[in-house]
Amino acid sequence: CSTGALQCCQSTESANSAAGAALLGLLGIVLQDVNVLLGLDCSPITVIGVGTGDACSANTVCCEDNSHGSLVSIGCVPVSL
Repeated sequence: CSTGALQCCQSTESANSAAGAALLGLLGIVLQDVNVLLGLDCSPITVIGVGTGDACSANTVCCEDNSHGSLVSIGCVPVSL
């Protein structure tokens, strides 16, 4: 994961989907590229936690922009652990 921290997101959504666009609109986030994956309701995964009981049971992703709190992360790529 070279673009950011590993995140465990409860769901993922395309930024150009109706739900993704609505969420971004409500948060006032404007994206240049809407062909990105959003991570929703995310929490960080520590490298130490990988392979233990703290493993992610939802969607493990690596996101470029985690600066909007845990509600939404932008530019995510699914990761297999």
